[in-house]
Amino acid sequence: MIRDKFKESRDKRGVKAELNGPVDWLALLVATGLGAGLIPFGPGTWGSIVGLLIAYGLIDLFEQTPVLVQNSLLVAGVVTGAAGIWSGTRAERIFNRKDPGQVVIDEVCGQIITFSLIAPYLASLGGSWRWWTIAGFALFRMCDIFKPYPIDRLQDLKGGFGVMMDDVLAGVYAAVALSLLLFVFS
Repeated sequence: MIRDKFKESRDKRGVKAELNGPVDWLALLVATGLGAGLIPFGPGTWGSIVGLLIAYGLIDLFEQTPVLVQNSLLVAGVVTGAAGIWSGTRAERIFNRKDPGQVVIDEVCGQIITFSLIAPYLASLGGSWRWWTIAGFALFRMCDIFKPYPIDRLQDLKGGFGVMMDDVLAGVYAAVALSLLLFVFS
């Protein structure tokens, strides 16, 4: 199924790819956010939705223990960041292109980071924390799309670092903005 979606995405975007063995297939699976980046319209938004679902699941699972929520989000952010650097580097070679549009692991990671600072406040929010995930999603997408300084410069880094670091910083910006909104409105 992934193979068919990959071929369809490649054909529609006119990108030729060179996959050499199972490690490249694994890198492609990770880099595309389990295939979300192969959706032909708005791949970055779909990647952000994958990150949102991961964050939502962790928050819901550990809702009553703020330390576990925050630690699980931080671990998920670090793991997706490391996996993104590795798979992003390979994906650039696979697609023979810098930061290919199909690579969305950076959006997954950035979206998870967005919620890492609000974890201590979740217990005091009760059930309303679910509404704040929508605000976090929107804030991250705005930072990712408009790339306020110096996010735009981080894309110039080489390999997977260039793929990942702009969205990591966008996640930090969105996390700070979301924390400020929580402070003001809750």
